[in-house]
Amino acid sequence: LISSVDPKFLNLTKVDDQIYAEFRRTFRDLKVDVLDPEELKSEPAKEKWRPFCLSFQGVVEDFNFGTLLRLDCSKDYTEENTILG
Repeated sequence: LISSVDPKFLNLTKVDDQIYAEFRRTFRDLKVDVLDPEELKSEPAKEKWRPFCLSFQGVVEDFNFGTLLRLDCSKDYTEENTILG
């Protein structure tokens, strides 16, 4: 499904636009093309991520589930290029 649809037209929830807007307000400077694990898992990062995720409790089912992320979006999923977020 993901590879058969242009990602700009793919919605995974009814509130995708709301989630993205809040994401960009909370994480203005976060580069998403090449992720730094410290920006996801350090204690200061967790202090920002936790309230962000909790703000969608009751809005998004499974709001606190983890997901596999590629650290560098230009590369394939490999053990070295993947992190659980």
